[in-house]
Amino acid sequence: MALLERHDFTVSECCQVLQSPQPSISRHLKVLADGGWVVARTHGTRRHYRTVSELPPEAAALWSVVREHMRHDPRLAEDAERAQAVLAQREDQARAFFSASADRWDEIRSELYGIRADVLPMLGLLEPDWAVADLGTGTGVFPTTVAPHVRSVIGIDRSREMLSAARLRAEALSNVEFREGSLDALPVDSATIDLATLSLVLHYLVDPLSALREASRILAPGGRLVIVDVRAHSHDDFVVEMGHQWAGFDADTLSSWLSEAGLRPGPWMPLAPDPRSRGPLLFVQSARRVT
Repeated sequence: MALLERHDFTVSECCQVLQSPQPSISRHLKVLADGGWVVARTHGTRRHYRTVSELPPEAAALWSVVREHMRHDPRLAEDAERAQAVLAQREDQARAFFSASADRWDEIRSELYGIRADVLPMLGLLEPDWAVADLGTGTGVFPTTVAPHVRSVIGIDRSREMLSAARLRAEALSNVEFREGSLDALPVDSATIDLATLSLVLHYLVDPLSALREASRILAPGGRLVIVDVRAHSHDDFVVEMGHQWAGFDADTLSSWLSEAGLRPGPWMPLAPDPRSRGPLLFVQSARRVT
C-alpha cells in the first residue's frame, strides 16, 4: 500500500521493489483490488496498480493508523530506494527510444498525431465563451479546428466556391457559420468578436488598411486580431502568377496601419520557415482593440 501510494507499478515491478515472488505479489494485489484498496489501469499488455486516492472512511482511518505505525520502519526506505531504481528504468526506456529516433521523430510524430501536432497546444489559449471570426476563411480549415474550443465561429470569404467547400467541411459543427462577404465590408455586427484572424489574406487585398479597419470595427473591447502573412520579398512571380497585390509587408508598415485602424499593435514576429515550403517567408502580428 505504501509503495503504490507514491506511484503506480506493475506486478513484476512490485516484485523487484518488494523482493517477493510473483505469485505472492499477485495474490496480495488481488485481495487489495477486490477490497477496493487499489485500482489497476491497463497500459498495453501491462496492468499498473495504485492505491485508491480516496478510500472509504473506515478504510482510510485504518490505513492512517497502519501508515503511522510503520512510518519509521527501515523497510519503507529500502522499498522507496528500489522504487526509484525501477522508475529510472522506465525513464531509460523512453530516453533510449528518443535517442534512437531523433532523426525520424518529426516523421514519427506526424504519422502518429498528424502534421499539425506541434500547434495543438495553442488551442489552450482559446476561451470557451469566445466568438471568433476567420476573415478570408477559404475552405474553412481554421474554423473547424477551433470550433470545439469556443462558443461560435464565423468564416467569411468572397468566393462562393471556397465557401461551398468550407460548409461541407463543417457540416457536423453546429457553432460554425460561413458568410459571403468582402473584407472591407464585413457582414458582422460591430463589437461582437473576441478573436479575429487574417491568415495569408492581406497580400491579396488591394486596400489592406480598409480590411484592418473593418476587423477593428467587429472586435469587442479587448478583442484581439491575429495576422499571419508574407514578409516583404522580391518574388515577382508570385505577384504575377497568383494574383498577389502586395509583395509582402514589413513591420513598420503594418504597425502604422494597425494604429490607424484603431488597434494597439503587438510584436511583429518572423516565423521559422518550413523546410518543405517554397514560398516567401512569413510573419505573425497581433493587435488588440483597447476601446
